[in-house]
Amino acid sequence: MSDILENAEMKMMSAIENLESNLHTLRTGRASSAMLDRIEVDYYGAPTPINQMARINVVEGTQLVIKPYDRSLVKAIVHAVQASNLGLNPQGEGDLVRIQVPTLTEDRRKELAKEAQKFGENAKVAIRNVRRDANDAIKKDKELREDEEKAELEESQKLTDKYIKDIDGIVEAKQKDILSV
Repeated sequence: MSDILENAEMKMMSAIENLESNLHTLRTGRASSAMLDRIEVDYYGAPTPINQMARINVVEGTQLVIKPYDRSLVKAIVHAVQASNLGLNPQGEGDLVRIQVPTLTEDRRKELAKEAQKFGENAKVAIRNVRRDANDAIKKDKELREDEEKAELEESQKLTDKYIKDIDGIVEAKQKDILSV
């Protein structure tokens, strides 16, 4: 396999990792500290992820308890979670924030499944962009003979097909997880 295709495969793997990280932030029926991974709080003028400024625990599978390292951040964390559009209602209690994670309604489950599909489509676009760039690089490589170029382009397409199939499987599994009650 040429350097061009190896580089393309690394970028495709990165797109898959990005997809998985995006899907972790979607809620399923259970409480998970990963739900808060994308929420950032203004910490002395710099947006900082909650998990870097507080300890997050899951209690009884339906509740998140956030204990900030700095007590003065409780209000800022409550505000950031409310503004996050996750449908969560945080309660500030002295030096911690308690979030009761409600069970998902049928409509909300369908919305989240669509969002998972959207993340999958974005990942597929990223994969196709990597393929296009790799194909352009292969075609510009003057050292390749015609049959070698054709073989490289076919290999590029096989890689793309493999990763698109992986994306479909990952998204389908997440949708099944979201839609199961």
